[in-house]
Amino acid sequence: MKTTMNEVLQFVGENDVKFIRLAFCDIFGIQKNVSIMPGELPRAFESGISFDASAIRGFMNVEESDLFLVPDPATLSLLPWRPAQGRVVRLFCDIRRPDGEPFEGSTRDVLKAAIKRAADLGYVCKVGAECEFYLFEMDEHGSPTMIPHDRAGYFDLAPLDKGENVRREICLTLEEMGILPESSHHEQGPGQNEIDFKYSDALTAADELITFRSVVKAIAARNGLYASFLPKPFPDRSGSGLHINLSLQKNGLNIFRTPRDGHSGEAESFLQGILERVGEVTAFLNPLTNSYARFGSFEAPRYVTWSHQNRSQLIRVPAASGEYSRLELRSADASCNPYLAFALLLHAGLDGIEEKRVLCEPKNLNLYEASPRELAGISTLPANLGEALAEAKESAFVKRILPQKVFHQYIGQKEREFAEYVAAPDKREFERERYFERI
Repeated sequence: MKTTMNEVLQFVGENDVKFIRLAFCDIFGIQKNVSIMPGELPRAFESGISFDASAIRGFMNVEESDLFLVPDPATLSLLPWRPAQGRVVRLFCDIRRPDGEPFEGSTRDVLKAAIKRAADLGYVCKVGAECEFYLFEMDEHGSPTMIPHDRAGYFDLAPLDKGENVRREICLTLEEMGILPESSHHEQGPGQNEIDFKYSDALTAADELITFRSVVKAIAARNGLYASFLPKPFPDRSGSGLHINLSLQKNGLNIFRTPRDGHSGEAESFLQGILERVGEVTAFLNPLTNSYARFGSFEAPRYVTWSHQNRSQLIRVPAASGEYSRLELRSADASCNPYLAFALLLHAGLDGIEEKRVLCEPKNLNLYEASPRELAGISTLPANLGEALAEAKESAFVKRILPQKVFHQYIGQKEREFAEYVAAPDKREFERERYFERI
């Protein structure tokens, strides 16, 4: 919904809106918000609403802590699960310094810069997300347990699939908010679910993924359940991934085409650019110590390869045509900051186009069952968060794309997190305490 400031003010006045949530993310992709009353909204649009940035992880120090939230009117959305009387709406915000200049820690602006670069080269990037999550039971105190909501498997039906009505409610809520889910189903793990979105422009897709995570948790809680996006809650069960579908349009045409038609040279260079940089950006696609337990099993990739349709590959080019032609990156998970993830992938692909990178040969084999001889010489994704951070730290590409403060804050805090994980005597308990109720 492309809405102007005046239209937002009119909507708030005519629809019994009593609370406006001004939402933004920290550099790790965790949503934050402050609620203001309708009378404060004109001031928010004009000069922003101040907040203590030193209290936000990775933002500012105490000596220079004032930042301002300026709402983006195009992101207006009702929160349907809140009361119909005294309604609540949400607006995503840009973050500004006291002098009005953009704050370099605003990762939404990092993605906007990537989108502008694409536009300057004549491209429009489209992104579609496929997001998996688990539903867990709550205990008598309302705290989440590790007991899955059901014991169903892939594409199972009710009554074995107990998540059917929850997914239905999530999809209907998303539709009320202007977000278009395409499909939903039970996934492989017990209590595991997946909802896929229709593609949209990259900024909208990132906003929608942040919204999706909050909707899933809110609707799950309303049904007495806890929703978790932890990448690997069970060591012997399917992990939860975020499959990122990317395509580029040039002059209104999708540069990705069906396998039988062949890909354009630009599409192949875009794909190769991502393959060459994916190790360097994995710390941002997979930001938790728990993220790396997914790799190499249950259709989660480990090797840096591509193919048509083959789901054991890092990147596959699905058998789709027309507007749905695309590449699908299968390594990321939903604990990432989507603004950083999409920006880094887009820049990597655009580098590939500008440098006319030649696409490597596909690997048309099942990598989960391949012999050591067949796997010899194939690059792998980082084996743990420490390796991923080391690659990012040495990456001239990542340093060029990310603002200096974001780069150093992100790497520094994640290095400390990994050190605590290494020192923890019980690694699973560390991850449960650190991530389970936050992701």
